[in-house]
Amino acid sequence: MKTKLLFNQLRYLTTEQENIASRSIDALAVNKILNIINAEDQKVARAVKKEIPYIARAVTIVVRSFKQGGRLLYVGAGTSGRLGILDAAECPPTFGSKPNMIQGLIAGGKKAVFRSQEGAEDRAWDGVTAIRKNKIGVHDVVCGIAASMRTPFVVAALSEAKRKGAKTIFITTNSRSLFEKKEFRHISSVVDVAICAVVGPEVITGSTRMKAGTAQKLILNMLTTASMIQIGKVYKNMMVDLKLNSKKLEERAKRILMATTDSNYQTASDYLLRANGHVKTALVMIKKDVSASEARKRLTMADGNVRKALDSTTNPKSKTRRVK
Repeated sequence: MKTKLLFNQLRYLTTEQENIASRSIDALAVNKILNIINAEDQKVARAVKKEIPYIARAVTIVVRSFKQGGRLLYVGAGTSGRLGILDAAECPPTFGSKPNMIQGLIAGGKKAVFRSQEGAEDRAWDGVTAIRKNKIGVHDVVCGIAASMRTPFVVAALSEAKRKGAKTIFITTNSRSLFEKKEFRHISSVVDVAICAVVGPEVITGSTRMKAGTAQKLILNMLTTASMIQIGKVYKNMMVDLKLNSKKLEERAKRILMATTDSNYQTASDYLLRANGHVKTALVMIKKDVSASEARKRLTMADGNVRKALDSTTNPKSKTRRVK
């Protein structure tokens, strides 16, 4: 990319502008510094709220993908890439999802997770290679995360994903109106849903690990949590698809059963054992007073959704489908 083009792109970005409120922050006492940061942080949630209609559209795309056996792949550089990896890593222990269902890729590879790899974000071909290496297809969703909107690694990955027939989502903290400018028009053509939470200039000019990073984290939380709820990974507000991979998770599973079925500790423990550690099965067994096999049938018919499985109209003898 020519230097002049990059310069023109940067001058439009709110994330690159100076924040008037923090112009003299280097001359202030610690408490005043912290108050300025806190005041700016409070703007983030409001900016994200304005994007809920677009986040909802993104969730619909992700849920459709999951139901078709597809994956969600995050692509980012620096802070954005690390946040994608963090969200992907937290989904299996929270929702019992398979590790390959949600994945995160960062410019510069694994070493960039722990130490910044300056210049990696500029290697557009690496973004193309990452998509090809992960064999992205028509049932997958690729979500680019780029505070600045113009990161070559991310844009190239989205372009290749679109060429492969995948759906694409783009999370940025700059204005949607920038897509109309010639410097950014090539990006809008490869994005199905853009989520643009405009958080304004950073307290430290250009430091997008701050408000921009916070906004991205909030959006990623919303995107995967809402999607997991939609595919039946949650009952009421409980994580009923967690895997019992530690003593803490075993006890959490018992607490979930106790809370959702009004049973005591011993009953929850017994049913969890009879259900081979599968919380959903144990929950249906207790609530419907049925055997483990019948509970599994009900869950299969309900496509893994506990609330539907508990519906008295569910017929466990009907044609079965795979439990999520």
